[in-house]
Amino acid sequence: MTDQLPMPVTAPLTNAQKTQLLNLVRRAARAEIMPRFRSLDAGDIDTKKDQNDLVTAADTAAEAMITRGLQMAFPHALVIGEEAISAKPDLMDGVGEAELSFIIDPVDGTFNFAHGMPLFGTMVAVCRFGQPVFGLIYDPVGDDVIMADNTSPALWQTVKGRQKPVHTAAPKSLGKLYGYMHIRLMPQADRALTFAKLNEVGNVSSLRCSAHEYRLLATGGADFVLTGNLNAWDHAAGALICAQAGGKTAMLDGSVYDATTSSGYLLCASSDQVWDTVAAHFAELMSDA
Repeated sequence: MTDQLPMPVTAPLTNAQKTQLLNLVRRAARAEIMPRFRSLDAGDIDTKKDQNDLVTAADTAAEAMITRGLQMAFPHALVIGEEAISAKPDLMDGVGEAELSFIIDPVDGTFNFAHGMPLFGTMVAVCRFGQPVFGLIYDPVGDDVIMADNTSPALWQTVKGRQKPVHTAAPKSLGKLYGYMHIRLMPQADRALTFAKLNEVGNVSSLRCSAHEYRLLATGGADFVLTGNLNAWDHAAGALICAQAGGKTAMLDGSVYDATTSSGYLLCASSDQVWDTVAAHFAELMSDA
């Protein structure tokens, strides 16, 4: 990662623009995602890398709708989504140079969605020169959202529009921590190392949905997320929300994470203390990062 000048601490979006973005995401969910939930035909589901990496008609249609809306509202911004990047990976090359970019995950947790499990979400990250400055995680089932920018605490907005601040959990010892790790996506050597370390951690699992993993982290229901699968659409919004909810977000080696980071392990934790505890326990992963 190249050194960058500090970004000015100013809100990236006005309150009106945040509302406009949320309304766009909500409309896409109502028009393209929820009508297809538990109603997908075989022809509506396809695979990408393997049978566990799915894409559905809801992913592509929702991404297209959100992309069009953002391009109209922010004509000078770079707007890219997971499915567009999957088809053309070099689209990510422009994020580090873009003064304003939007990175969309239209249906995070597609595997769950495709199998009828109501554990999926829509994520949008807003970045300045690759640095996340606004994040939104919307739950189409609950019709609510957790969002934050780089200048204010993370908020949970209900379907009725009421907002309340959220905060990460209090520090705990290693044996009492509950976290999420994407072990199946690790290199084989790191999987073996990780499994050998898990017995000392309270509980580790995966929801196959970064959106809800980060929502639980931000609201105090989990203590950490550790991943080496650094797709920006999966983590840029959640990493920022974690930090603004009182947690700590950094690469496992202590370096700054941004949306252009493509290697290493990202650790988002409920506090500085928990971050240090988890980082020390899994420090050996850095030797293979």
